[in-house]
Parts: sequence; structure tokens; C-alpha cells
Amino acid sequence: MSNTNKDKKKTTHFRISLLDAKTHQQLFSVRFNRTGFFVTIVSTIVVMSAAIFSIIAFTPVRTFIPGYPDAHSKRAAIQNAIKVDSLENVIYRWELYSENLRRVVEGEKPVSIDSIIAISDRRVREAKDPEYLKRQDSLMRKEVKEEEMFDISSRSQRDLPIEGMLFFTPLKGVISQGYDPVVHPFLDITAPEGSVVKAIANGTVIYDGWSEETGYTIQIQHDADIVSIYKHNEKLLKKTGDKVSAGAPIALVGNTGSLTTGEHLHFELWHKGESLDPTKYINF
Repeated sequence: MSNTNKDKKKTTHFRISLLDAKTHQQLFSVRFNRTGFFVTIVSTIVVMSAAIFSIIAFTPVRTFIPGYPDAHSKRAAIQNAIKVDSLENVIYRWELYSENLRRVVEGEKPVSIDSIIAISDRRVREAKDPEYLKRQDSLMRKEVKEEEMFDISSRSQRDLPIEGMLFFTPLKGVISQGYDPVVHPFLDITAPEGSVVKAIANGTVIYDGWSEETGYTIQIQHDADIVSIYKHNEKLLKKTGDKVSAGAPIALVGNTGSLTTGEHLHFELWHKGESLDPTKYINF
């Protein structure tokens, strides 16, 4: 009975030995029991899992995992976000441009960029200050009364046909390419860089800005639904909303934009939404 108990106690311990095949010399030996064996296995698994996690989380090895974004992908995503924001701004400017062009064609007053920016502030002021509307109404009534007194309101103005109107020459130079209603519905006038570009008649600037193709561009709304457009300028001297008189400097001749091959003025003349040959109405 005692021998049986001793045999059972002996089987709870194990030993792993490494022997030389020829000499049977013991090279390595490890003794362990069942509890130690399982603790060793679990500890090994935990340590290996922690090591693998650290390698994946804190080293570039994680970029080799399918579907994981690398530095290039992140940088591309940021650049795409910036481009989307820029495109939204371009779309907004083109919407404003098209709205102003529609108003010009229909004879309405163009939208001022400054008025768009200040509209929210005005609404807040009107909501907080009930007396604001009364003061504005009084000022408007006074202004209308003074205009009617001296007969200077727009209703008393006489609309002349475009053939009877006098236009100022926008630029003294050489016409390098003439007007063609289909292929080239405008004029190209060459002149030295920095030459002064002038307004052809009294009017209001409805657009001033930059585009990649046409460079610095300015557009003016005149009476009788006439619009003049000046492109590829080196510098603009007027801003949207400015009142200009005939012969007033509005820009300087340049070579800006991708659709240009030299210093010149791209000049367009529009009447009621249709392009006109400027040489028929202006002496260049």
C-alpha cells in the first residue's frame, strides 16, 4: 500500500532531458510539475501576444497589414480634403459670378460681395435694435425726396440705343486679333506692359478677381444693359461695387493667366446678353 502511494507521488513530477546520441551524455535537463508546466505555457503565450501587439502598434510593420492606411494614404487624404475645400470656394465664386451675370443681363442691380458678408450682421442688428428700421426708413424717404426734387431718379433718365452712345477707348494699341462672333467674340489689343486700361463709359464694377485662365479680370455694368469685360491685366485698380466714370483708370495691361501669349488686353463688349464687335462702336 505504501509503495502504491509513493508511485503516485512520483508521477506528479516530470523531467525533460537533452542527451548526446553517441555518448548518452546529458546536455540539458528541466524538471517541472503539471502546475508549473501550464503556468509556463500561459506566460509564454501572454508574452508573445504582448510582443506581437507592440510590434504591430509601434513599428512600421503595421503598414503591411491589408487595409491599414500608410503615411502616403493619410497625406493624400489630407491633400484631398484641402482640394475639396478649395473647390467649394471656387464653386461659390462661380455661383456669385453667374448670379451677377444673370442680373446684369436682366437689367437688375448686381450683388455686392460686401453686402453678402455684412448681411448676417445687419440682420442681427435689426433684430436687436427695433429702432434701426425706423431710422433707415427715414433716411430712405429723405433720399428719395431729394432725388425727386432735382429730377435725378433713374425713372427720368432717357435710354439711348447703343448706336447713339459715345464710348471711351479702353486702350491705345494694336489689335492683334479681331472680332469673330463664333471663334473669337472679343478683341485682343497689344500694348506695353503697365499701360493704363480705362473704362469705356460710366458704370459700376460688378466683378474683380483672378482666374487661372484669364488672370486678373474686371467687369463693368453700364447703362442700357451694356457690360464691358477686361482680362489678362497685370493689376486691378478698382473693386466690386466701385463707381467708375468714362476714361477712369481701372487696370494695368499685363500677361496674366494661362490663355495668353504676351502683353495685351482681352476686351469684350456685351449688350443685352449678346456679344458685340467693339470696333463698330469704339475708335481704337
